[in-house]
Amino acid sequence: MEPHRGWTIASSNWNFLRKRWLDREQELITIIQEETKRTEEMEEAGYRSPTWSVLRALQKINKAKRIEGEAIMSAPPFFQSAGRGDLTFWGEDDGPTIVVWESSSESEQEQWLEKMGKSKDWVVWCRSRKKDEEQRPFDVDGKEIFSNRSKQANPKAGEKTDKKGGKENGAEAGGVGLQASLGGASGVWLQAAQVRADRMLVV
Repeated sequence: MEPHRGWTIASSNWNFLRKRWLDREQELITIIQEETKRTEEMEEAGYRSPTWSVLRALQKINKAKRIEGEAIMSAPPFFQSAGRGDLTFWGEDDGPTIVVWESSSESEQEQWLEKMGKSKDWVVWCRSRKKDEEQRPFDVDGKEIFSNRSKQANPKAGEKTDKKGGKENGAEAGGVGLQASLGGASGVWLQAAQVRADRMLVV
């Protein structure tokens, strides 16, 4: 990002980060600039971050202390530590973890996968895997406990649909389900296709 280009951050987030970066404020500013550019590029490509409400719900599954992924400006402060790949936002890289899969680059994903085998306390939030895509390591080692795959639904007589075959109210076709328990799993993984935060239920 060009040095003269502006960026914005909520004052509460800025104050939270400043306290954790102490005398490294200029380094923090540089990282925020780089993270802002990266986030803009990802959002232009279609990426959308899970809401804090969703992340709080995920956190309750394994009492997570750390979030892996997202950007330094958007990572929620209710985690004791946060980071992505080699970049530490704050705190120590340990403890039960929530992984926001699509927010990391391929190299960052590979880094986390190397750590995955050493821990049983992880929850992965990811997109639904397409039929022709290879299985990811957490597809094998973990248990799926939530899925919201979009499916073409047959509308009832007289029911209006949008161009994609979904109901006109905007809700995705296909259900939301709790598919497995946590017992005995190395970790758990959740996947979603166009998940709406107000339809996300984790108990």
